[in-house]
Amino acid sequence: MKTYSLYCLLFTIICMAAMSNTANAQWGKNDTIRVYAMIYNGDTIEAKTLPDVALLARLTEKQKRAYAAWTRLRNAVYVTYPYAKRAGMVLNDVNAHLTSITDKAERKKYIHSREKDLRREFTEPLTNLSIYQGKVLMKLINRETGNNCYEIIKEYRGGLTARFYQTVAFFFSTSLKQPYDKNGEDAEIEKIVQEVERMYGYRS
Repeated sequence: MKTYSLYCLLFTIICMAAMSNTANAQWGKNDTIRVYAMIYNGDTIEAKTLPDVALLARLTEKQKRAYAAWTRLRNAVYVTYPYAKRAGMVLNDVNAHLTSITDKAERKKYIHSREKDLRREFTEPLTNLSIYQGKVLMKLINRETGNNCYEIIKEYRGGLTARFYQTVAFFFSTSLKQPYDKNGEDAEIEKIVQEVERMYGYRS
């Protein structure tokens, strides 16, 4: 019994000593963590910004079709935009030169020479394009030159040739007279073109 009382007394002394040390302790700068707080219903509580939570779900069939269509369009723009950019540069250069050539024979000779250059440069790669990519290319040429392909052919090859190519295009479910509306139906193409220009340093 005496041993038990001795243990109780010793435990009481230790607790009192610990409480005394705690009361007289000097808190250091690392003993307190400052946090943001907010007052809610008169009570001050800690405020934290929780990490983002990602919620994932399966795409619907409609979303899958939309994504597939957008991917197809993006791939077509990436493939055809360099050709449209190059063709636009050539055609704009031709137009600039033709303003100083008034003789019809000289104009025809000059156009024929540049046409040979275009055929040599573009015939092989363009024959590998799909019909869909060809449609996108015609829109991009319109974007680069300000004229649709029908107007370009008519200007350099004559109205009969332009009408012939327009008829051929019709059988492939397309048109040489496709407009380009960057703020309307071609807004997605325009976004992708700007992406390509940023990535590869093209200048509009």
